[in-house]
Amino acid sequence: MALVVACACSGAFGAGSGLQPHAFAQDEQQASESQSVWDGIYTEEQAKRGEALYQKDCSTCHGGRLNGTGEAPALSGGNFLSNWNGLTVGDLFERIRKTMPQDKPGRVTPREKADVLAYILSFNKFPAGKSELRHQSEWLKQIQFEESRPESEKPSQP
Repeated sequence: MALVVACACSGAFGAGSGLQPHAFAQDEQQASESQSVWDGIYTEEQAKRGEALYQKDCSTCHGGRLNGTGEAPALSGGNFLSNWNGLTVGDLFERIRKTMPQDKPGRVTPREKADVLAYILSFNKFPAGKSELRHQSEWLKQIQFEESRPESEKPSQP
């Protein structure tokens, strides 16, 4: 089945997309298995790229430590986590995609916005994984934003 998906995807995305067909098939499998921000939905490298973009394009309004300034809300901490709890990563991505940066939302590409979102997740101590966070809302809407680790995934205590 993965071979069929890989072959179909290679034509759909073209050679210049940067996605390898086998990587796309692997991402599709991860999307069906990962249901939460606790499942390692971004890579550390992606979060590092996102940090540089955040400092350049976002920190003026949202603060260097994602703590918010003036009218711009914090992107970390209890209020941020509870505001997004129960929604999806796609909901958060769409907010970023459509409205940020406030002076010109189209200036930053969707891929760069996904990198910034990876940094926000990393800063909020959600675990990194092996696949990059994609920048397609339909895929991201399958991932629940949960402010605390589900009970079934918490380490057992002695």
